[in-house]
Amino acid sequence: MFDEIMEKFEGSPSQQAVIRLLLERGFSVNDDGRVVSGGIEIPNTGIAREIGVDRRVVDSTTDVILEDPELRRIFQNISQVPSLMDLAPVLDLTVLTITPDDAEQKGIVSGVTGTLADHDISIRQTISEDPEFTDEPRLYLITDEDLSGDVFTAIRDLEYVRKIEIQ
Repeated sequence: MFDEIMEKFEGSPSQQAVIRLLLERGFSVNDDGRVVSGGIEIPNTGIAREIGVDRRVVDSTTDVILEDPELRRIFQNISQVPSLMDLAPVLDLTVLTITPDDAEQKGIVSGVTGTLADHDISIRQTISEDPEFTDEPRLYLITDEDLSGDVFTAIRDLEYVRKIEIQ
């Protein structure tokens, strides 16, 4: 799906940058062509500044979104999920990041969460990136506890784990 969306903007890397930001942040486009998060409007100048494009690029991208029924359906229904990842250092939480070999393989989430449960570790939040919307999808797990070497090793040894990071 991500590739199909990006193909619609293949002639404009600047518009692709706008699309990528909207998808990464979970920003919607309302009927007036304004970028919103929930009911809060986000100025196009702020979006443009964030990705280094002119404000008019944001305007033209939202126009294309509203003119295309498939894009309109996607971008009028996307929403943001609050994440504990950035708060982890402040709240003394542990963030475990898993990069799988193949994000479309079945059982990744259950395997990692099951391993944590086997080690009596509760999970505060789990976020998995959709393989269709990102080039290198990851699984993020936020826990209240530090992870021991045994837990780290058990997760690293799962057949589908390519890389594991802790912060």
